[in-house]
Amino acid sequence: MTHTKEIADRELMTKGAQILFKELGYVDTIRFLTLPKDQREESVQRHRNWQKSLDQKKFLDGVFKSDCTD
Repeated sequence: MTHTKEIADRELMTKGAQILFKELGYVDTIRFLTLPKDQREESVQRHRNWQKSLDQKKFLDGVFKSDCTD
């Protein structure tokens, strides 16, 4: 089993920034770091919203549709 050592937040930020600058360049690194953060909807709330918009009969008919012909 391999054990990993957690590095300090400041060191993580420094190393991460160095890698981004090396791979993306200055402009694209800054662009990446300043991309707007989409507000994530909490998963239970997302599921409830999905259920509200669901046509239950249509959904269940699709789930239990039989492809077999007797």
